[in-house]
Amino acid sequence: MKNTLLILALAMSVACASQPEPPEATEPAMEEQAKLGFFITSGGPGDGANLGGLPGADAHCQKLAEAAGAGDRTWRAYLSASPFGDRPAVSARDRIGAGPWHNAKGVQVARDVADLHSENNRLSKENSLTEQGEVVKGRGDTPNEHDILTGTREDGSAFNDGDDHTCRNWTGNGEGSAQVGHHDRIGGGPNPTSWNASHGSRGCSQDNLQGTGGNGYFYCFAADEPS
Repeated sequence: MKNTLLILALAMSVACASQPEPPEATEPAMEEQAKLGFFITSGGPGDGANLGGLPGADAHCQKLAEAAGAGDRTWRAYLSASPFGDRPAVSARDRIGAGPWHNAKGVQVARDVADLHSENNRLSKENSLTEQGEVVKGRGDTPNEHDILTGTREDGSAFNDGDDHTCRNWTGNGEGSAQVGHHDRIGGGPNPTSWNASHGSRGCSQDNLQGTGGNGYFYCFAADEPS
């Protein structure tokens, strides 16, 4: 009997020793903890490139961010404006704060302004998401909506050549043109892989934006640190 009990005790000891230890609790990844700081608008105001100027575009970013639970940050549209009268040009890169910026999934798309406008950024169809974390349709999808309004050059600065690249500084919905980028980094135009400066739109109306391969969407960035 004693031998039997001894054998059972040894067997239980071996069985316990062979069980893997439970994994140690780990902190969530920093990217998962990061607060929303960048998105593509899930919809535009609906009047083509007439966004109500830069103030109207900023207000649209703020409204969408609030609906997504990030309204406690100051949001700015990534849009440039051309000089007009005594008003100087406004560059998109100067409007969006210092970074870093994370998308709705917690992925850091850029560390700072220089990183954003370099080949090191992580902007792509998979990472350039809406405020709700949804992927925007791109080339090959129906409909193609990869044209994102920017009005800017590749370095994020405003045009100063006298031509209209901003649909009358985001107040026009008829004639004119808006510089756009490809959020999926593919397509046509002089710079098809550029996220912010691929080509100009064929016009400023909603129909023209859609006909070019867009839908009046634009980028929004949080211009301050998360609270």
